[in-house]
Amino acid sequence: MLTLVSFDLCPYVQRAAIALAEKGIPFERRDVDLADKPQWFKAISPLGKVPLLQVDGEVLFESAVIVEYLDETRGARLHPRDALLRARHRAWMEFGSSILADIWTVETTPDPAAFQSKARSLREKFVRLEGELGAGPWFAGKRFSLVDAVFAPAFRYFDVFDRFIDLGVFEDLPKVQAWRRALAARPSVRDAVAADYGAKLEAFLRRQPSWLARQLH
Repeated sequence: MLTLVSFDLCPYVQRAAIALAEKGIPFERRDVDLADKPQWFKAISPLGKVPLLQVDGEVLFESAVIVEYLDETRGARLHPRDALLRARHRAWMEFGSSILADIWTVETTPDPAAFQSKARSLREKFVRLEGELGAGPWFAGKRFSLVDAVFAPAFRYFDVFDRFIDLGVFEDLPKVQAWRRALAARPSVRDAVAADYGAKLEAFLRRQPSWLARQLH
């Protein structure tokens, strides 16, 4: 049995959980409190971060490494077989990571100018994605891929943001909006977080000394 060491709000953990579910791989989750890291976790996590995947006595860290390992070793491939197309997918996965970095600033910055700058950056990136998407429902059409596993956690943030503030990042982007809805309904995506994820994320946002927190009513 594989063990996924996780933290309930981490989007990178969700990527690994989605990949495991899509592959049909049994696994158990072991949650840690990143604000009070236990010694056993410090001993096995070189960067002090989640996710970790424990496999046959070995520990893998970094979500990109974990999902690539799973794709190479377990079940039907989620990456394309064509090398060039596979490389493009990996590049869009990195693009998804840049979106998460922007979201982090939106969540935590106390500076209204920095908030607005990152909101504009998110809008620009989703506009770029609109031009990349085809007929859907997934990034690559009818076949779910690791790119979808990467973007699903990013979209999930907006389910909470939208309750309080309209960032306008999806306006007039019908393909992106349809992709977001399809991902939200996917069982592997839905089950990658606990039922109280939204409440926990809202509580986290309210605790931040951020500009966004001041908008939450």
